[in-house]
Amino acid sequence: MKSWRRKGGRVLGGFEQQEAAVLRGLVSQVEDMLRARSEESPQDELEELTGIRTGPSEGPDDPVLSRLLPDFHRLDPDHPTTEDLDSAAALRSLHEPEVLEAKVGVAAVVLQTLPPEGGDIKLSYEQADAWLAALNDVRLALGTALDVQEDMPDELPEEDPRAPHLGVYHWLTWVQESLVQALTE
Repeated sequence: MKSWRRKGGRVLGGFEQQEAAVLRGLVSQVEDMLRARSEESPQDELEELTGIRTGPSEGPDDPVLSRLLPDFHRLDPDHPTTEDLDSAAALRSLHEPEVLEAKVGVAAVVLQTLPPEGGDIKLSYEQADAWLAALNDVRLALGTALDVQEDMPDELPEEDPRAPHLGVYHWLTWVQESLVQALTE
C-alpha cells in the first residue's frame, strides 16, 4: 500500500490487488453483519405515522456486533435498576437504526472508492472521514474476533490459529494511522 498523503484538497493512496481484495472482503463482511442486524428491527406501526424508526431494544448476542453496537447507557452490573434497564432499551431502540445506517454508509464509501483490482485512490476529505470510520469498524470487529488485548504480543506462535489474522489487524492499524496522519498534516 502507498501511504496516504494530501494533495490539492484530496487524500491520495494506493492498494495492491491483494490488499484491495482483503480490505473489500473485510468491509463487506462487517457491512453484511450490520445489514443483518438492521433487518432484525421490529415492525413498528407508528413508524409510518411518525417517520421515527425504531430498532431492537436489546443489544446483540454476537460479541463482534456487540462491540460495534455497544450500549448507549452503561448499567451498573451489580445493581441494575428497572429504570436503568428501561432507559438503556429505549436509547438503543431510538438510536441504533441511525448508527447502523451510518456504519453501512461508510462501508459503502470504501467499497465504492476502492477498486477491486487495486490501484490509486483519490478521496475527498468527507470520503476520507468515511474511510476512517469504516477502518475503525473493521479493526474493532477483527480485534474482537481475535480477542486482541493490550498486552498481546505483536506476533503469535505459528500454531496459534489467530496468527495470520493478527498480521492483517496490524496492517489495518497502519492503514488507519497513515490516513489520520495525512488528514492532520
